[in-house]
Amino acid sequence: MPQVENQVLIPSELPEILRQFTAGAITTQPSDLLEWSCTYFNALKNGEPLPIKPYPETVGFSKWAVLTPEIIRKLHQKLGGSMTIQATELIELWKSMNLPPDLYRNIMTVGNLSDEIEWLKFLALSCNAIGVTMAKTLKIACEVLSSDHESGLPRIPFTTFQFLYTFLADVDGEVSESQVNQMLIYLQQEIIGPDGLISPNNFMNNPRVFLE
Repeated sequence: MPQVENQVLIPSELPEILRQFTAGAITTQPSDLLEWSCTYFNALKNGEPLPIKPYPETVGFSKWAVLTPEIIRKLHQKLGGSMTIQATELIELWKSMNLPPDLYRNIMTVGNLSDEIEWLKFLALSCNAIGVTMAKTLKIACEVLSSDHESGLPRIPFTTFQFLYTFLADVDGEVSESQVNQMLIYLQQEIIGPDGLISPNNFMNNPRVFLE
């Protein structure tokens, strides 16, 4: 019988991870690329700020600011008071913060968003542009949305987490509805306490939770 060659499966998120890594290396220009790469991927793995420098405003380099959790938090502070916002209002704020227009258009296209935008959907996709994976994206969203400082951990209402996870899974298209429901039921019944809040530790460090 003829032998069937082993099929090599390339993770869907790999191209975007490599694209962001390459862009970061070009703009940062580290003196020791290998050491910087190790620091970069450790930070990416742990959901920490990446060791990248802002794009220099010189010929041959982008003049746009880099989207970060801190910038998303500022956007939320200005716009998060409303469930829905107008695209005209958002794009003006986006421009005022010198953020890349291509990224804005990509978020709008991926989320199938129109003139009247559900803010949490735009926020979720903005976090995804940084986090790449589902778990890291939701971790960033928790950190951006959290107003709970008593516990020392970023925590958000489970209902908000449920909305974000369901929306991102739907956009992703590769996370089945049954898996989403299974994970949400487990978290709600086994993890979430009477306060109804969830923190990244509840889904990042739990071997029984698989969000991808």
